[in-house]
Amino acid sequence: MNAISEQINIFDQNFRELATRYDQEYGVLWARMNPLGVPCFTPGILTDMRNYQAIVQSSGGVVATGGKLRSIDYLVLASKVPGVFNLGGDLNLFRQLIAAGEREKLFRYAKGCIDVLYPNIINYNLPITTISLVQGDALGGGFEAALSSDIIVAEKSAQMGLPEVLFNLFPGMGAYSLISRRLGMKRAEEFILSGRIYSAEELHEIGLVDILAEDGEGENILYDYIKKQARRRNALNALAQVRRRCNPITYEELIDVTRIWVDAAFRLQEKDLRMMDRLVRAQQKFANAETREQAAA
Repeated sequence: MNAISEQINIFDQNFRELATRYDQEYGVLWARMNPLGVPCFTPGILTDMRNYQAIVQSSGGVVATGGKLRSIDYLVLASKVPGVFNLGGDLNLFRQLIAAGEREKLFRYAKGCIDVLYPNIINYNLPITTISLVQGDALGGGFEAALSSDIIVAEKSAQMGLPEVLFNLFPGMGAYSLISRRLGMKRAEEFILSGRIYSAEELHEIGLVDILAEDGEGENILYDYIKKQARRRNALNALAQVRRRCNPITYEELIDVTRIWVDAAFRLQEKDLRMMDRLVRAQQKFANAETREQAAA
């Protein structure tokens, strides 16, 4: 029997750049990022994600389907874009706002990213396990989004990293807070300052990827994990609460770091902005290639 059970579509009519479905057998609510343009955190996809999260939070952790209330035990964040989980912040928007001197608008954008990240970090204050399924590149803010989950499942060909140091900036939407909780502050700083893009296998070795899967097997491996944990879900949820209590990441911490990030962004020199422009072109080139591929299909 296929490891993936019957899935029920919910909420789809509300979103333009997010595809959701609920798997009633395993209590899994899926959200797959499905951007209309560049597969990064544009204002459009951030709006969809905030609306989706508001529905989850207001639901109290249950879904009404088939005339019954069923629990949401797992929230999975994934992507519908082949080869890409998420390419991170909207660099084109960053560049425009910096050039225009729009400090407050850049802060509002960054705060919008934190407002999406934080509910996942605290498990929506519900007895829910959050999982990121990474089946392609997760860079910058895309990697931060993956790290915000309790569990990262990654396929071997996936690559992840924080390239912001290449244009003399740092990842300001949670990377330091999230990585330092896992690896310690010194290793987190080394990781951030390296600017390297890592393979999923390398990240699994150092503890930033929890479960490694062969290419194309990520979803099945994720379901294997869920089935194996079924008998001890109560213990795992309680332990997650203990972890958040003993080593908390607060909303205030994330916002304070974001303010530092905005200040640093407005200190970038022209040579730094030229490097950012190169990365903007790389993001847009990917989007254009994907558009052509969709048109051909």
